[in-house]
Amino acid sequence: MRILIIEDNRDIAANLGDFLSDRGHEVDFAYDGITGLHLAVVNEFDAIVLDLALPGMDGLEVCRKLREEGRKETPVLMLTARDQLDDKLSGFESGADDYLVKPFELREVEARLAVLSRRGQRIKPRELQVGDLVYNLETLTVKRGDQSIDLNPIGLRLLEKLMSASPAVVTRRDLEHHVWGEELPDSDSLRVHIHSLRAAIDKPFGSPMIHTRHGIGYCLVAPDEVPAET
Repeated sequence: MRILIIEDNRDIAANLGDFLSDRGHEVDFAYDGITGLHLAVVNEFDAIVLDLALPGMDGLEVCRKLREEGRKETPVLMLTARDQLDDKLSGFESGADDYLVKPFELREVEARLAVLSRRGQRIKPRELQVGDLVYNLETLTVKRGDQSIDLNPIGLRLLEKLMSASPAVVTRRDLEHHVWGEELPDSDSLRVHIHSLRAAIDKPFGSPMIHTRHGIGYCLVAPDEVPAET
């Protein structure tokens, strides 16, 4: 599994991360709520371990924004020292899938994450939609309004990443990793493929959805939600 741990206690995060890594999982870390939310939105994880008490933005708000604004259904296991029923209910209401009280057994965390990951695969959305742009993940068909759009496999992977993260910015590195894995292409390849994607998604319609964040990456947003800086 690819797992994101959002935990401000670095000792707890390191202990959990070492255990999961030794068990063959890929682990990323965030030590505050804002960074954790960003990573959770722009990347694809099988599950997220989320602490409740975080600097910058608490776990409840991170989870709520992940669901409502980020439109991500990544399974979330919430960790906290709070064991009152009201605290657990607040966690579930914010969008958490499971709840574990500290201190916890590392093997139980892994077991719960495995269950959540399998559940997440079953509920993976069959369609992505931003504005009038729709990408069917089962048939690999793309439409904007009533018009069908033909894309090559790289274009489809770029579109999936950008639509999944919308309206957040996806870095060049994350886009390259999503499409090519560890065997990264030359520096111009991503720019060329983004140009081709824009020609298919934006040019025929007169209202661009793909926007550049110079020096950072790209975002895809609905025409009525155009970001201030393009």
